[in-house]
Amino acid sequence: MELELQQFAWAGAAISAWAALTLGIYIRTQFQRRDAEPAEVPVDDTSEPATLVLWASQTGFAEDLALRTGRALRDAGVNTRILPLATITNDQIVGTKAALIIASTTGEGDAPDGADRFLQRDLPALQGLEYALLALGDSSYVNYCGFGHKLDRLLRAKGAHPLTDMIEVDNGDVGALHHWQQQLWLFGGSRAEPDWAPPEYGAWRLVRRDHLNPGSAGKPAYHIRLEPQGDLPNWIPGAIAEIYPGPAEPILTGGEAPTLPHREYSIASLPGDGGIELVIRLRHLEDGTYGLGSGWLCNEAPIGAAIGMRLRANSGFAPPADDVPMILIGNGTGIAGLRAHIKARPAGTRNWLIFGERNSAHDSLLGTEIAEWIASGHLERCDLVFSRDGEGPRYVADQIDVAQDEILTWVMAGGAIYVCGSLSGMAGDVDTTLARILDREILDDLVDQGRYRRDVY
Repeated sequence: MELELQQFAWAGAAISAWAALTLGIYIRTQFQRRDAEPAEVPVDDTSEPATLVLWASQTGFAEDLALRTGRALRDAGVNTRILPLATITNDQIVGTKAALIIASTTGEGDAPDGADRFLQRDLPALQGLEYALLALGDSSYVNYCGFGHKLDRLLRAKGAHPLTDMIEVDNGDVGALHHWQQQLWLFGGSRAEPDWAPPEYGAWRLVRRDHLNPGSAGKPAYHIRLEPQGDLPNWIPGAIAEIYPGPAEPILTGGEAPTLPHREYSIASLPGDGGIELVIRLRHLEDGTYGLGSGWLCNEAPIGAAIGMRLRANSGFAPPADDVPMILIGNGTGIAGLRAHIKARPAGTRNWLIFGERNSAHDSLLGTEIAEWIASGHLERCDLVFSRDGEGPRYVADQIDVAQDEILTWVMAGGAIYVCGSLSGMAGDVDTTLARILDREILDDLVDQGRYRRDVY
């Protein structure tokens, strides 16, 4: 019997190894075919080397600023190429004389998905390169703009010459963005371009606030619904809601400038729902106060209060084609970003949800809705993992490990993996587990193909 079990274990390992090898060949073949197609980046018809505008973005803000930067340079007649930092080649960066880099930082100094490979690459000497670096971050983190600082150190070490000191942008600070604009003339931009300004906040109203986890040992989570006071804008799954975390009347009707930094949340609804829905956990700070955004929406703003909000597209978490199988992975309030994707999927599509929380009795966030998706077959598979129940896998990454053969099968069928939730803990553990199951190089290829996307915070 022991021999049979050993043979079975060896057979299973061999099958998994064969599947991983086959998956690698399949993914690289698909990537090479796509990579062989002509690039869709417009290049001016000139013999002058293009100025590169490179971006590394997690939620789409850095990408948006890169597009604005590139547009401003092109309007001034500068030959410009706009590219993701993760895909730039050594030949491309050696072949230019100037680069402007817009780089966000996630969590405690981490790179956006895929961009860390630039740091690990064997870069050539860059003595002929002049550059400027715009680093986006949140000063509430210890390693503020950490990825931007790593890039700056690397470029200097390779001999590149900064034309200006690195500019740090704390939570979209408008003054820092204007300072960046003023530096574009060093690369041929115009001094006369109007100052960039963030979109104005729209007027919304708080119409519902449901406590989702009464009795939970964890922090309270709320299902928030906001409805527009004017026309309903359009958005697609993955979009971000930027909330003004305080009384909105002065900025909406009084013409006052916002005095508080905005807070960002994954949108859990679709335009067809008639409003914006969010899932927010009330954050408790060490001094006994609440988090700025969560405190406002979950505790302080009365029902019926005016809320200042604007929407931002997030191409990094945009939906795949309907015929692409989706593996949706998340925990806690990450159900918000996953919910929008699941709701948008047509009947008959292949959808698999892997979701984790603390306790099934008190923390089944949107549990009724998930049960309806299961009963209707909208979810082909659903794995719910509760870390405090004491049965089966304790965390999301553990469940991924248990289901690794099925995950391989879905990915080999062209499936995409979407992760939404906490960067600390869940997302990191999931990434490590997926890299072990699929191979890190294959997972990087999935990032390049848009088949591994994350909205993590």
